Amino acid sequence: MSAHIRAFGAAGGPAVTPPFRRELGVLAGLVLLLAGCADAPRSPAAGPDPADPGARAPRVDYRSTVGGYRSQRPVDPAPWVEQNERVAPAPKSGQ
Repeated sequence: MSAHIRAFGAAGGPAVTPPFRRELGVLAGLVLLLAGCADAPRSPAAGPDPADPGARAPRVDYRSTVGGYRSQRPVDPAPWVEQNERVAPAPKSGQ
């Protein structure tokens, strides 16, 4: 890899001659300085402006986080065979 780099440097020389390096540095610094002074870009909001206090918003409903709570206290175990028979699918006809 280094042989390729040396060959390229010997064949074409530097792309930018030394006197222009300082000017490019100054130009790049000036561009960065001016870019820092630019206005913030506008946000691509799809709806109304969130900074507008008069903007309409959808109604907010209150839903309790514990509204559907049911107590899950431990109970004595029930006979499992009877429980399985209650939830088992009905047997097909002929069986």
